[in-house]
Amino acid sequence: MISVRKGSERGLTSIDWLKSRHTFSFGEYYDPKEQGFSDLRVINEDWVAPGAGFPTHSHRDMEIITYVVDGAVQHKDSMGNGSIIRPGDVQRMSAGTGVTHSEYNPSKTETLHLLQIWILPDRRGHTPGYEQKEIGGAEKRGQLRLIASPDGRDGSVSIHQDARLYAGIVNGEPIALTLKPGRRGYLQVVKGAVTVNGVSLEAGDGARIEEEGALEIAAREQSEVLVFDLA
Repeated sequence: MISVRKGSERGLTSIDWLKSRHTFSFGEYYDPKEQGFSDLRVINEDWVAPGAGFPTHSHRDMEIITYVVDGAVQHKDSMGNGSIIRPGDVQRMSAGTGVTHSEYNPSKTETLHLLQIWILPDRRGHTPGYEQKEIGGAEKRGQLRLIASPDGRDGSVSIHQDARLYAGIVNGEPIALTLKPGRRGYLQVVKGAVTVNGVSLEAGDGARIEEEGALEIAAREQSEVLVFDLA
């Protein structure tokens, strides 16, 4: 069963420096039917104005993944990390017992476009941690490239949860993923337009996937997708 979450129907935050679309309830956006899916708690698609961003704020007991679509993120945190995250980079911050951080668009001219993803950890109280890896477009082209996993295998960032996140660029031959019995999936279209098992999705759309052992993702135009394998 595939249930589509249209991008235009997501929650919306729109202020002078930020436009954000919320797949699940977040901040002032609340929908009792959209409280997450399995251990996936947040998918926010953000557009941040030049020179603007999220000032220092705190998190705890959450696995936070940043996936940049266009532009760059300037990251600083209470663990002493300072970095620039660009398209092709994957950043993971385990908030654990508590961290503070800030995220800014360092460009004076370009809008920052990114996805912020939160996954619930397997338990409370992990030691906070940070990880950032470069996974270029060539590694995602024509396949689903593992970018986050419990054990950090295949060069992915590691997360404290039985969940896996794949990124793929599809154009031409379909790409496939097999979900083991009892597993669920979530697909988010980052760019372009695809079909998943014949169901049409466009940029910004997402899909809950249940009781579908095999996924076939075909491009209607060159597209970029994120696919979650969830308990």
